[in-house]
Amino acid sequence: MVQLLASVLDVPLGERNTLLLGAGYAPAYGERKLDASELAHVRRALSFVLRQQEPFPAVVVDGGWNIVMRNEAAGRLFGLFLEGAALGPDVAGNAMHHVCHPQGLRRFIVNWEEFAGPLIQTLHREAAGGTNPPAARLRDELLAYPGMPARWKVPDPRASVPPVLAMRLQRDGLALAFFSTLTALATPRDVTLEQLRIECFYPADDATEATARRLAGDTVTRPLAHSAAP
Repeated sequence: MVQLLASVLDVPLGERNTLLLGAGYAPAYGERKLDASELAHVRRALSFVLRQQEPFPAVVVDGGWNIVMRNEAAGRLFGLFLEGAALGPDVAGNAMHHVCHPQGLRRFIVNWEEFAGPLIQTLHREAAGGTNPPAARLRDELLAYPGMPARWKVPDPRASVPPVLAMRLQRDGLALAFFSTLTALATPRDVTLEQLRIECFYPADDATEATARRLAGDTVTRPLAHSAAP
C-alpha cells in the first residue's frame, strides 16, 4: 500500500524509502555513488552524451545542482568567465552558485536578474514539492549573497518568463549566448540516478556558435540544423 500510494503521488525515490522506514519496512531503493562499479554503464552513457554535445558545453548535475561530470567545452567556454573566480572550495563545483555568487558568472551575465530569477523560482518549487531534498538549503545559501533581490525570497507562481531564456555572457569584448535543455534518466530505480540531470547548452546566435567552434579548433563550418515547416 505504501508503494502504491507513493507511485500514484509520484513521490521521489528517496522519500519513498523514508515512507517505507516509517511503516516498518526496509528501504526499497538504493542510493549508490555515481562511481559505483554497477553504474559503469550509466557513466558510459552520460559520457557519450557529453562528447556528442561538443563543441558546446554540457554538464551532469546531481540533486543539489553539483556538477559531477562535464565535457571539455564546459571548461573551455565557461572557464573564460570563471577564470580567477574566488568561489571557495565548498561552492566551486555547484552550477547554481556559479550563476549567483558575486565572484562567479554573475559578474558577466548581462541579463543576470532575468536569467537567475527563474532559477530561484525553480528551487522554491523543488523545495516545496520535495523533488529535490537539498533545494531549500541551496536556495537559502544563494539568497544570502549580497545584491540578491528581496522579492526572490518568496515563491512567485505568477512569475512570467519567455518560452526560452538565454544566458548572455560578456567579458572584454567576448559575447556568448546560450540556452539549455535538461534531460533526466528514464525510469531510474536508484535515488542518485533519479536526481541526475544532463544540462546541454546550445548557441543562441550564430556568433556564439562560430566562437565555440573556433575555440575548439573546429575549422569546418557545420551550422546547427534548423527544422523548416513543410
